[in-house]
Amino acid sequence: MNQCEEIRAQMTFYLDDELQDGERSVLEAHLSDCEGCLQVFTSERRFLEMIRGVKSLHLAGPELKARVEKILKQAGAPQASLRRAPSRLRRLLRQPASNAPALTSRLALALTAVATVAGIIALWSLTERKSIRPPNPPSEFAMMAVDTHQRHLRGQLPFEIASEVPGEISHWFAGKVPFSLQLPNYQESSGQEKLYDLEGARLVGYKNDYAAYVAYEMRKRPIGLVVTSGTVTQPSGGEEIVSKGITFHYDAIDGLKVITWSDRGLTYALVSDLEERGQQSCIVCHQGTKDQDFIERLKP
Repeated sequence: MNQCEEIRAQMTFYLDDELQDGERSVLEAHLSDCEGCLQVFTSERRFLEMIRGVKSLHLAGPELKARVEKILKQAGAPQASLRRAPSRLRRLLRQPASNAPALTSRLALALTAVATVAGIIALWSLTERKSIRPPNPPSEFAMMAVDTHQRHLRGQLPFEIASEVPGEISHWFAGKVPFSLQLPNYQESSGQEKLYDLEGARLVGYKNDYAAYVAYEMRKRPIGLVVTSGTVTQPSGGEEIVSKGITFHYDAIDGLKVITWSDRGLTYALVSDLEERGQQSCIVCHQGTKDQDFIERLKP
């Protein structure tokens, strides 16, 4: 196992505050030097924050609460051990072989606590007769798009080309990214109402290559578009919505709405703070007022 693999195996323990001071220092020093591990760590941290922020899907009734409290009281010592079970188990596994009798006893106690939790979960499932499917975490691509958009808004990623002309920006990307990007110019050519403004673009790093970041503004609210090759990544995670044969993935990350999808060999991510799912941002890629039926399907 190389150093990156060892660091990534410890990330969950770090985020749960389960590492010793020396272990934490080693991990933090590695993250400051390794971009790849830092991206994995950021993804893991945002996923945990999202899970912790999800509200309970079901409220337990008084009868279920009473039954669970009764089980916990009967559990006795294992209940007290439950809160520190993860750290205790790791410390037990590090004990030398000479401590085998004590290890066996303490490990049995910790495992009893885990078994108690499993019993409570089983009881809850049988009582409620409901299955809960955890939310799909955002994809790495969706999180990268949000991070890129936020860094641009903070002034950390300035434009490498500032232009309101789609053709100029499309031409600028030629030869700089490993795919062909043609920004739509129907808004200029059709004569329909101007719904948004193109501001500029730049290159951003993604998976050891370059992706395209394009900035728009609609009603004085910024919209970010990130584009990469479909061979590099495919959209996943979040809530799936199918419209006109295309599967969109919707996520809410750091207060922003993210829609990702693939079409004609490219993978896209739209980031905005627009209303509902931010579906109005799709106008920058689709046929504006002519595609309202398409956008309507993305509404909640």
